[in-house]
Amino acid sequence: MPIFVPLSRISHPASIFAIVTGMTDKDCPFCQPKDKVLRENDAALVILSNPRKVPGHFLVIPKRHVEKPWDLTHEELAGIFDLIFFIEKKIIGKLGEGCDVRQNYRPFMPQNRLKKDHVHFHVYPRSLNDYLYKAAEIYETDLFADLDPLEHDEVAKLLK
Repeated sequence: MPIFVPLSRISHPASIFAIVTGMTDKDCPFCQPKDKVLRENDAALVILSNPRKVPGHFLVIPKRHVEKPWDLTHEELAGIFDLIFFIEKKIIGKLGEGCDVRQNYRPFMPQNRLKKDHVHFHVYPRSLNDYLYKAAEIYETDLFADLDPLEHDEVAKLLK
């Protein structure tokens, strides 16, 4: 159902966000990171994830409140990936032999302790047979299936 808001109620672009979502940037923990920021540039910042999956689980967060990853600007993406690459270079060989980088977009899930409606990228160290592998990924091998040519063609059509 569309939301109709009188223009007289909109004093700032953030007001639109608050009216539509019921949340203000002040309510977003990623918009108000306080003293948790470990590194930043003009577009993004780095904090340690809390809760975390493993030691050295970082979050790279755009400074602007953005909910959909495709709404990030090229400048924001460049700033985000500058920080991701910085983290990877600093932790590889110290906390793990490699890194996973992931970004989840799950609008079907309500916000909770583990899910926030502010785009962010997870960066965490990985090693062969590490905790994440032993706790979960060892069981994922059964989820993979060979790509059927018909499925390939049908899904590929979506990108045309």
